[in-house]
Amino acid sequence: MTTKKKLIAGNWKMNGSLAANEALVKALLQGVGTPACEVAVCVPAPYLAQLQSLLSGSPIALGAQDLSAQPQGAFTGEQSAAMLKDFGVRFAIVGHSERRQYHGETDEGVAAKTAAALANGITPIVCVGETLAEREAGHTAEVVKRQLAAVIHVNGHCISEIVVAYEPVWAIGTGKTATPELAQSVHALLRAQLHHAADEHAAGIRILYGGSMNAANAAELLAQPDIDGGLIGGASLKAPDFLQIIAAAR
Repeated sequence: MTTKKKLIAGNWKMNGSLAANEALVKALLQGVGTPACEVAVCVPAPYLAQLQSLLSGSPIALGAQDLSAQPQGAFTGEQSAAMLKDFGVRFAIVGHSERRQYHGETDEGVAAKTAAALANGITPIVCVGETLAEREAGHTAEVVKRQLAAVIHVNGHCISEIVVAYEPVWAIGTGKTATPELAQSVHALLRAQLHHAADEHAAGIRILYGGSMNAANAAELLAQPDIDGGLIGGASLKAPDFLQIIAAAR
């Protein structure tokens, strides 16, 4: 059982506008009160400045959806960890399945991005998860352990500073959700792997569930012993739903 507060992180993906963001954040701040868990929203890069301003002094932390492994230089279109830090970014999603699938991100690349975030005081939310084909072939454990092992290999000395998000790829945006028992079994597997790497600190590393967690299923998922929060996609764009998930994270 983790000794840390649960974490509910919204991933807006490629959604938003100046007007929509302001309305959403105002509704969240109106309803969030003093949450029992940590809360973050990971927003598209063009909106970091707007969100830094809107969230200033609030209990909601700012997160980014990606970052470069490089510190600076001729990398057109990329954002470095230091740049994100300039905007008060506290969390950065690393290795999301959509980045792995559409942008060819490798386990090694994800490990390097994790290192860049940690070096700049940003908490990486490291995503791992299997596709439907991998699950049906019985390779779930092998895949998630390989993905996490690459990150541990490069960042072993400070692995207790990361957040892990288990996102079964077959459950993202599909409306399919892993059963609480199935999700818990993978979380327990990841916890054991972290325990091997981080020893007594493993219990304090938060492992989030990221496969279509919503207002209806959040409480049941969050009640599992090794599920320490959620990485929330679609439901994070609807203030009432996101607030209900936050309220379930005690």
